[in-house]
Amino acid sequence: MKTTPKHDERMAQMTFASVYPHYVTKVEKKGRTKAELHQVIEWLTGFDEKMQQKLIDEKVTFEEFFQRANLNPNAKLITGIICGYRVEEIENKLTQKVRYLDKIVDELAKGKKIDKILRKA
Repeated sequence: MKTTPKHDERMAQMTFASVYPHYVTKVEKKGRTKAELHQVIEWLTGFDEKMQQKLIDEKVTFEEFFQRANLNPNAKLITGIICGYRVEEIENKLTQKVRYLDKIVDELAKGKKIDKILRKA
């Protein structure tokens, strides 16, 4: 699925620190914990809780965030629609990675079991 260059640039320049509080609010409002949120972010990116906080403090952009990340090889198993886009069809790789993160946070908030979110091949 094609996104516009303007959309992709906006995603690249958005900071993880600006989005993280929304993730926390979303999952906690649905009865999930910050620890579970950190667990799914770590599964996707390889960043433990301490590193996630460091990246928040540094106010890194999503471009920098995913450049530093060690993306889980099973991330490609994340499928479905988030924000009107089918994640597996997004052509811009950075935008796709951001939407992977959005999708797993959404799944956590919707009550999906952690084992299902942390996809196994």
